[in-house]
Amino acid sequence: MERNYNTISPSAMSLLLMKGMTPIPYARQAAELMSYPEQYIPDYDRKEFIFWARLAHFENRYASIDQLLEDIPAKNILELSSGFSFRGLDAVKKRDVYYIDTDLPDLISTKINFVTTLQQGDFETKGTLETLPLNALDEEQFTSIVNRFPPGELVIVNEGLLMYLGDEEKKKLLGIIHKVLKERGGYWITADIYLKGKLKIKLDDKLQQFFDQHRIEDNKFDSFEAAEAFFNEAGFVIDKVAEPDPTKTTALEYLLKTATPEQLAEGRKIGKISATWRLKVK
Repeated sequence: MERNYNTISPSAMSLLLMKGMTPIPYARQAAELMSYPEQYIPDYDRKEFIFWARLAHFENRYASIDQLLEDIPAKNILELSSGFSFRGLDAVKKRDVYYIDTDLPDLISTKINFVTTLQQGDFETKGTLETLPLNALDEEQFTSIVNRFPPGELVIVNEGLLMYLGDEEKKKLLGIIHKVLKERGGYWITADIYLKGKLKIKLDDKLQQFFDQHRIEDNKFDSFEAAEAFFNEAGFVIDKVAEPDPTKTTALEYLLKTATPEQLAEGRKIGKISATWRLKVK
């Protein structure tokens, strides 16, 4: 039976409502659009440690990709499984890039309306943005979208994709990306190097059900060394590892207010749960 990847998309909606509480570009405006006709009123008095821990993580994850984009001449950027992230909209406003933003059809149809609304008024762009549907495991569709870019190296970006894919699906995706980058040159920046067994905080029932449904814990890597070996086997090497500063995340202030000394101690004990890597073809 063919897997229905569209069941992943509701998580992107709830994540947007969280990110609306951060300075991530266009997150607040998009959260307001998502909430309409109800008013979007973020609650900064929330006391749940798990909420602020997750938000700090996602804010930090977003920044980690920006960090790895900063020091390379990225003119052509393809984002996979972008959800309700508007990195592409922010990019074309600031610089001359050709950015193609993709996700599954159900989500993209909604996102296109958001992008159109966010561009109203005196919105001026220096680059080109396309927002297109793509199942990243469909090689024919993937290649068709890559062919829309002007000549030159390509940077592929993703956050929040690999943990939804089993090993065989991961290998298929790595094969597609390797073939594309072998032909065009460039990089793959992925924020999805998550480790198994590191999530020690208790999730609410709805979130736990979502994790179980998509086998998210099973789809993580056993270790950073195992992850590196997995990518090496597919023909990739690590070019650079992101080192963002978690103290710069706005959610950290609220996390520290709500956390008990025991929770903070446990967090330090657990250590690093994920990484963002910039990869290139061997």
